[in-house]
Amino acid sequence: MRKPLLATLAVVALASAALAGTAGTATAAPDRVSGSIPAAATAAGHSDSPSVAVAATSFAGTVALSNCSGSLVRMPNSQSTDPGLVMTNGHCLETGFPSAGQVITNQSSTRSFTLLNASAGTAGTLKANKVVYATMTDTDVTLYQLTKTYAQIQQSTGIAPLTLSATHPVQGRAIDVVSGYWKRVYSCSVDGFAYRLKEGQWTFKDSVRYTSGCNVIGGTSGSPVIDTTTGQVTAINNTINESGESCTLDNPCEVDEQGTVTVHEGIGYAQETYGIPACFTTGNVLDLSATGCTLPKPTAVSAR
Repeated sequence: MRKPLLATLAVVALASAALAGTAGTATAAPDRVSGSIPAAATAAGHSDSPSVAVAATSFAGTVALSNCSGSLVRMPNSQSTDPGLVMTNGHCLETGFPSAGQVITNQSSTRSFTLLNASAGTAGTLKANKVVYATMTDTDVTLYQLTKTYAQIQQSTGIAPLTLSATHPVQGRAIDVVSGYWKRVYSCSVDGFAYRLKEGQWTFKDSVRYTSGCNVIGGTSGSPVIDTTTGQVTAINNTINESGESCTLDNPCEVDEQGTVTVHEGIGYAQETYGIPACFTTGNVLDLSATGCTLPKPTAVSAR
């Protein structure tokens, strides 16, 4: 994932600037999903099964942040007149990483995103007016509200949003991790699910574990994970175990129901997104009290 805190405030600030997707110029360093960016970072992704041809997912609807990836998304029941939403990781929030237990809602934002077309060319620029929701508790997600509706965006750019699936990811299903930052697609499958995934101070629930084909790198944080069968977003890419360490920053570990810890060096993970649609009502309005909404709720301390 990346390395905030766990040292002096100077180290924290450096990590936040270099790794977290904080506000900055387009030349900011990418976040650390898997350490140093290898020379092959711009090469095409590949499938775990070389005998099976997997068509690359279109880049249309993905976005590039200053140092993370993301996507223009809609809920299954969103309307064309609703304000658009951009989804990326919680650790890509421009104000820094939310602490464990912190939930941020309805925070003002002026962040910009580069919207990509099918061939990864620039289709236009999207602008946010607020952070609707952000957390690194149970999941790792930020949702921005845009200044334009889906209809306005499609009229000016020709790009339609990706749809968030409202059903749980399927083990064994082929997936594509589509990075707008690197303009690269990683193809693999859902290997299984981690009951708990611990990394530093953060704990994620029911995380998607990739097969080895999705060896994601820095800058891919926030990439939509596309179920290639349905074409819908089934998860959001967020981390990988870089060097085999256990439960440390950049080295997430799995913890099962009995508390047994397992480490999968070189294996990446994503956070499920199927629970998000239940928390949005008519007009793409966030309602954390809605029936079926299980996203963490803010406390008096964490809300701002």
